[in-house]
Amino acid sequence: MEQPRKRVLVITYHWPPSGGVTVLRCLKLVKYLRENGWEPVVFTARDARYPYEDPTHFRDVPEGLEIHRVAAWEPSQAFKRFSGRKPTQPLLNITANSDKQQGWRDRLGIWIRGNFFIPDARALWIAPSVRYLLRYLKDHPVDAIFTDGPPHSNTVIGLRCAQRLGIPWLADFQDPWTQVDYYGQMRIGKRADRIHRALEQEVFAQASRITIASPTWARDLQSIGARDVSVFYYGFDEADFADYRPEVVPGRFIVFHGGLLGSDRNPIGLIEALGEAVARDAGWRERLEIRLAGEVDVSVRNAVQAAGLEPYTHYLGMLPRTAILGELGRASLLLLPINRADNAAGRIPGKLFELLRAGKPILYLGPAQGDARDLVAHHPGSGCFGYEDVAGIAEFVRGCAEAAAALAAGQAAGAAALTAAAEAAAPYTNARLTREIARHLDEISAPGFRSSAPRNT
Repeated sequence: MEQPRKRVLVITYHWPPSGGVTVLRCLKLVKYLRENGWEPVVFTARDARYPYEDPTHFRDVPEGLEIHRVAAWEPSQAFKRFSGRKPTQPLLNITANSDKQQGWRDRLGIWIRGNFFIPDARALWIAPSVRYLLRYLKDHPVDAIFTDGPPHSNTVIGLRCAQRLGIPWLADFQDPWTQVDYYGQMRIGKRADRIHRALEQEVFAQASRITIASPTWARDLQSIGARDVSVFYYGFDEADFADYRPEVVPGRFIVFHGGLLGSDRNPIGLIEALGEAVARDAGWRERLEIRLAGEVDVSVRNAVQAAGLEPYTHYLGMLPRTAILGELGRASLLLLPINRADNAAGRIPGKLFELLRAGKPILYLGPAQGDARDLVAHHPGSGCFGYEDVAGIAEFVRGCAEAAAALAAGQAAGAAALTAAAEAAAPYTNARLTREIARHLDEISAPGFRSSAPRNT
């Protein structure tokens, strides 16, 4: 007789119709939890204003899923009005811009956000959410809680519920908290910094288990007091690739990037290398195509223009994930820039795992040592370079162009390479990674489990 599933409360701000990669971490987890003996109950925001939406994400929501929502006030809309932005204009990470790019309104908004909205801009969502969940959990108990942050308002909601009710809690970090790259750019004063760090230590003390998105960040968390931190990669969903059809477009060399391309990820070395190529070689002028999906910072657009690459560059705007997979299939080279930051060694963009599964060459730009670099370095046909290594990037791109031309002419075994890439990416499927999370939940909810975290009942 089949055992009844245990119940886990999943607290996440990002939920369909939220677009982008951030929503996928909890969405794909919830999709596969039932296969692993756990019935998810989702708590999220009502009428949230996401920077962009992707209705295709609804297809991954399990049938009959129990979902609870509490309204969250969105300070981003007030900031847009204050800063003169349009209500529909997505906000780039303005903290990554230089002071010259930030107006006084931006600087004031960053200061207010960093010092009065703790732990983040969704801080006013915490109190009503905790009140709602304490009432709900009293009559509808769960066996465990799973939270994912940022926003770390999710984390604080889970913290307060675990403290009050003594429920086993897995605190997941897709990005760090006080160690995150933009923390130092938030103009946080001493008082606010003390509150941030005290809350973070409360989480470390209370959580039954902690997971985070990369090995380096796991070590970083442990260095400031977290215990027994495990790695939970973003991964990719093999089901998303059911209709994936990689192809080679004859006579074209297509460079593709999807996602935020901010000033801290400006691929200046690649832009210069391609600019030099089209300036001296008519063949490059005939076949080059640069396709950029997502938000692209003005510094990147200016670099493209200065290099003479505007005629070859297409700004695609925000695309649904189904369209992104189509772009991966047609691309000759996939760009993966890692943001310039002190903790970049631990940055593994969520999209990396889909790039690995796509089986196309990847150009990594970032630090010489890091978790993302280690993954890309083992991917066939890919290259890893520093941002300013124009000569190295140029040589690598020439090799990729020759390989693409040979593949188009039928001189290379493309199908075999793609099969090998899919097999190499297999450890990072969402289905497999969810089994690891289910194992953690099984352990922390077991009757004999003992955690050093305090329990305030």
